[in-house]
Amino acid sequence: MPPATIHPHWLNEPPPAGSYRAIFKWGSPDRFHHPKPALVDYLRNRLGLRRENWLRPRHTGLETIASPEGPRLASEHIDRLTAIVGPDNVQTDPFARLRFAHGQSAEEILQLRRQQPRAAADLVVHPRHRQDVAAIVRYCHQARIPVTPFGGGSSVTLGVRPARGGVTLVMTTHMHRVLAFNETNQTITVEPGLFGPAYEDYLRRAPEHFGARRRYTGGHFPQSFEFSTVGGWIATLGAGQQSTYYGDVYDLVLSQTCITPAGTITTADYPATATGPKVNDILKGSEGAFGVLVAATLKVFRHRPRARRPFAYMLPSWPAAVQAAREISQGEFGRPSMLRISDGAETEAALQMYGLGHPLVDKLLRLGGLPPRQRCLLIGQSDGEPGFARHVARQCSRICRRLGGRWLSSYPARRWARSRFLDPYLRDDLFDMGILIDTLETAVPWDRLAAVHAGVRVAITARPRTLCLTHASHFYPQGTNLYFIFITPLPEPEDYRTFQRSIIQRIAACGGSLSHHHGVGKMMGPLMEQHLGKSQMAVLRALKNHFDPHHIMNPGGTLGLE
Repeated sequence: MPPATIHPHWLNEPPPAGSYRAIFKWGSPDRFHHPKPALVDYLRNRLGLRRENWLRPRHTGLETIASPEGPRLASEHIDRLTAIVGPDNVQTDPFARLRFAHGQSAEEILQLRRQQPRAAADLVVHPRHRQDVAAIVRYCHQARIPVTPFGGGSSVTLGVRPARGGVTLVMTTHMHRVLAFNETNQTITVEPGLFGPAYEDYLRRAPEHFGARRRYTGGHFPQSFEFSTVGGWIATLGAGQQSTYYGDVYDLVLSQTCITPAGTITTADYPATATGPKVNDILKGSEGAFGVLVAATLKVFRHRPRARRPFAYMLPSWPAAVQAAREISQGEFGRPSMLRISDGAETEAALQMYGLGHPLVDKLLRLGGLPPRQRCLLIGQSDGEPGFARHVARQCSRICRRLGGRWLSSYPARRWARSRFLDPYLRDDLFDMGILIDTLETAVPWDRLAAVHAGVRVAITARPRTLCLTHASHFYPQGTNLYFIFITPLPEPEDYRTFQRSIIQRIAACGGSLSHHHGVGKMMGPLMEQHLGKSQMAVLRALKNHFDPHHIMNPGGTLGLE
């Protein structure tokens, strides 16, 4: 039977209530996006998997969860915290205690699939407003009870794991309001529990919601957009897929209100000040280790969908793709909102994933001097004022053509945009069929990009039967990011943990940052001092001691502060 005719037994039913799968399944319970047959064939051949590996799923997590130990909080503490928020906003049932103790890291998913969770909250609390948060933090500070904020739960760095139990604050249940919209200043102030689609809907329909004259966009679209929150973006210093034009979250946040054990801090929303180091910047990316974010003011932009100019080119090699991206980033003619270059390995996988792997397409590319595993896909989109968007697209085209790129029309960019929020659903199917897919990302200056790309690929592919696909997708005049996707037969949790940590070590050794936009969490925490040095870590620890004297805020290694 030809490989492409295999039809694996994909799961198409929502996870049973109270199951492990109900915790780790990506996205909507009733939504699925299965791999195309060509991608199945590609992975089977590249990983050397037998046909029977793909027929029946394994370690599916459909079992009802076992009750975790605890809660360890004294009944007196539970009663006092319940009195603050009301009994309807407190949970101690086993499912809630595990559900709000896990993110979306491969390590956590492997453990849950084998019914071996490593952490559970003692008490899950759903604060109604900032006054609840202040009262909870104050009480927990006095009683030395750990507090872990929880947003959308999309962390891939063990960022929401309550390593020492205690109280988990679920910010999405009630704290998802818009507090202010200022069209004159082009800003919006929101609570942290607002999910991406709701945030964008308020802006796109600003005339209906706020009586605004125009429609707006936040410009922030991470792959987790549908299931991540504004507070989570800020806590981890996230970057959306259109950050090359709109900026990272660091650039977008003008002011914040954060409740810490040392008191409430509200920063001012000036566009710029010369009043010393900014506390607002210190709070960005603090991952709940200093306090709990309860409000943030962000920049917004005019929404101009008709001005968009998507484009795609196939470059002859990875060095050519990198040079094209660097010249676009440094050209000073404006930058596209989205720009993405895939190395040869990822380009071949992408052609299969998006149904573009037809032999005729391959033949045409070969005839154009673009051989397999060397050719590299570049896709982009320019936004903004119509004339500006056209100008940026033309300049990008000029650079790509000069470097031997072949125009592919706008189809690949539009096809990627249609599926960018669906692709994460593939992970569950691949895990079911015995294949692990995971990612790590780093920031690199241009002059170290080649060394980091080559060195990390060697480390990943040294593992038998392992693929490494790489792209860059966030660009600056001074450098970019590298996003490594690795695919391998499903390992045991501890084996995988060792493998993953070795990749993180190699990224740092080759000159990359520990993270570009996923944050640090407890996963990269042990390497923070090695990465930043003792002096910088001393500053961060001094801040931790000021904001959180008893170290109750997201303890257990977050940011390497303990």
